[in-house]
Amino acid sequence: MVWAGIMINGRTRLHVVANGTITGQRYIDEVLLPHFRLFLGAVGDKFVFMNDNATCHRTLAVQDCLDSEGIQRLVWPARSPDLNPIENVWDALGRQVAGRNYPPTNENTLIRALTEEWDKLPQKLMDNVVQSMVRRVECCIALHSGHIPY
Repeated sequence: MVWAGIMINGRTRLHVVANGTITGQRYIDEVLLPHFRLFLGAVGDKFVFMNDNATCHRTLAVQDCLDSEGIQRLVWPARSPDLNPIENVWDALGRQVAGRNYPPTNENTLIRALTEEWDKLPQKLMDNVVQSMVRRVECCIALHSGHIPY
């Protein structure tokens, strides 16, 4: 499992979650605290944090952590990956890794390939998908939370 954060004019490093499943506490310790404060500092008052609805993201510990940091969150419908702009980025990353001359053959080469290709993804891709959020939300509202074409 990997995690990354995106915003206009920026992104985090790709974080590989190794050794087992990710719990709410691991999510706090390995992802939220080391990464989201950077976004908050960079964006300021307009910062809105977007998780998907993964179980580890919905734990009380995670909610308490975000509340204690004063993090505004985007609330969104369950099972709606089409609203999450990073899904487009994961797709692009997957295509880049799959298209390599020497595809990964084990966990180590997969991690290396993911990291290298993540660093090569154009920032314009991140900017475009983040900027598409207004259209995504408007479309979702118009379709009464139905599937949107993103």
